[in-house]
Amino acid sequence: MKITPKRDYVASLESVAMTDIVLNMFIFFFISFSLLYTFSPNRMKKLGIDLPEARQGENITAKRQLNISVTNNGVMYIEKEAVTLEELADNVEAVYTKNPDVSVVLHADKGAQFKYIAKVLDVLSGLHIKNINIAVTASEKR
Repeated sequence: MKITPKRDYVASLESVAMTDIVLNMFIFFFISFSLLYTFSPNRMKKLGIDLPEARQGENITAKRQLNISVTNNGVMYIEKEAVTLEELADNVEAVYTKNPDVSVVLHADKGAQFKYIAKVLDVLSGLHIKNINIAVTASEKR
């Protein structure tokens, strides 16, 4: 005599639930990878400063360095953030009061008019900053 159970247990997965899980995972990874691609450091906007060439130069190894950039059309940046002349003075003064040993590096485009560079130097001189360096690219020695 064969005894049959009263209930049939069938191991089955609902196709709707599996589809929902797979789609949610797809959406999660799609958004994650698109954010990683969008905000990768290689794709971030660069200033595009064309530095002048010089035969003499040295690498600066300061503990605290403040980078100020001036483009060829006179736009000023502090650490890749565009600022006006008044904001430049306020930001540099705030950094200088926190650390008087700060080293200022001026990245001036070789096509920039000197009047823009003179304005930055005037602000730095007005704040009594003495440690000012001008960034250049190495040229071929003749």
